[in-house]
Amino acid sequence: MSSSNAPPQIKLQDLLLDDARALLHHDAKTSQQTVDESATDYLQRVIDGLCELSLKDPLTGLGNRRSFRAALDRSIDGVARSGESMLLLLLDLDHFKSVNDQHGHRAGDQVLREVASCLARCVRPMDTVARFGGEEFAVIMPGCRPLCGHNVAERIRKAIAALSIPVSPVLDIQITISIGGAFAPEWVRSTADLWIERADLQLYRAKSEGRNQVCMDLPLDPSVSAEEKGLLFSHLALEEITPTDTQAVDAPPAAPGDAIKRAHT
Repeated sequence: MSSSNAPPQIKLQDLLLDDARALLHHDAKTSQQTVDESATDYLQRVIDGLCELSLKDPLTGLGNRRSFRAALDRSIDGVARSGESMLLLLLDLDHFKSVNDQHGHRAGDQVLREVASCLARCVRPMDTVARFGGEEFAVIMPGCRPLCGHNVAERIRKAIAALSIPVSPVLDIQITISIGGAFAPEWVRSTADLWIERADLQLYRAKSEGRNQVCMDLPLDPSVSAEEKGLLFSHLALEEITPTDTQAVDAPPAAPGDAIKRAHT
């Protein structure tokens, strides 16, 4: 092969990497090429570092909304393929605006960091925790059965309420959180927006019914009675179904209502 067909060699000095280096340095990462590092290895490290930054919330260190949506899409695919039970929790701090108003935004930032750290301690390594936006967080919990979902959410709620958060050298404060949860429809390829909307409606309920509580959208019972089966399948001339017989049928979940905008107070 002639040298004219060889791919062109990229020289680091020809690349505009100042902004990338500044971002990595601000995130306490080594932004300069080391003595024993090849140009290819260094450039790959810069790219990997920028990708990590693009998926991380800079204040809390949790995944950001972009990484959360990617994880949610992967979860939906997994549920559709395997029928695995999957829980989505949306969590919103109660009266967070008053924290900023009374103690300042630095105190508000400290509250967000402490809550994020507590959430990370409350879940398993396989779970996904993200800052959904503002004072709202999200948790994706694979393999979480409906009987356990409410208990898990309650454990998280109590852990947040028990925090004593230092916002100044002489003052610690406490805060509560409202939680809404929804399970993904098993064996159904739903959409991220519909799943979020169902959890969001439950979060609205928790807020409107007094805050500092958990509201869950539990999956529908798939079993139907013999009479219901008769109405569903009589036109197929199936054999007679006895009154005690039951059968599971696949049914799409009820369409959620319009999204309700809640006030984050």
